[in-house]
Amino acid sequence: MANIVVVFDFDKTIVECDSDNWVVDELGFTDLFNELVPTMPWNNLMDRMMMELNSNGKTIEDIVQVLKRIPIHPRIIPSIKAAYTLGCDLRIVSDANTFFIETILKHFGIRECFSEINTNPGYVDEGRLRILPYHDLNKPPHKCNLCPPNMCKGLIINRIQESISCEENKRFIYLGDGSGDYCPSLRLKEKDFVMPRKNFPVWDLICKDPSLVKAKIYEWSDGEDQERVLHQLINKISMEETAEFISTEFKLQTPSFSTHEAMPKALRVLH
Repeated sequence: MANIVVVFDFDKTIVECDSDNWVVDELGFTDLFNELVPTMPWNNLMDRMMMELNSNGKTIEDIVQVLKRIPIHPRIIPSIKAAYTLGCDLRIVSDANTFFIETILKHFGIRECFSEINTNPGYVDEGRLRILPYHDLNKPPHKCNLCPPNMCKGLIINRIQESISCEENKRFIYLGDGSGDYCPSLRLKEKDFVMPRKNFPVWDLICKDPSLVKAKIYEWSDGEDQERVLHQLINKISMEETAEFISTEFKLQTPSFSTHEAMPKALRVLH
């Protein structure tokens, strides 16, 4: 299914929690973190926390070991591997950071499943982890009032759409949970699908006025649910594409034959 682009958020979508909070909490710096939250933007805060960890003797290896313990639903990894095996183009758009995401994906053996990871830069510098914003805050702002200054996921989706615009049959499935996933949901087209996590911020925002979202909406609640819905949608697209191909072939070979009634109905995806 090379015509399907599946875009995943990361925190609370692939993994079960917020990776930033997980590292801070597991290494015992929750109190300082909570004290600093009101004082600076999130990326600056995480960069500062990585400095504090380093100053207090926490090593990069300590962070890596914590990331390897991050909770993930047991159905997520098989689901991602299956979608990859089917030929889907899998990508990540996340407000976490490259170091956390790469470390976790490699640990679970699924890094190679993703063709692209769009997130805040995170890299090791002289023994400490640095975390920078995705959008350079010293440059003109992205002007999206739905997204935080450091990252507009909608702009990233637009760039991905433009990069494959010559391939008209590409269809997107977008999975997310947070308020930052609302903007990219609005950028999807009628032929696309959005999978908001039920009772999470993006689901609440979509529910306020579902008509604003052009894509078809299919909610999910946990990893098992996510796997089921995602693969039903992949199957649905596959059946529709097959039906369209057969219809075209019939029309080319036997113009007088009415293929409309002969087409199998696309799988109906249930919530």
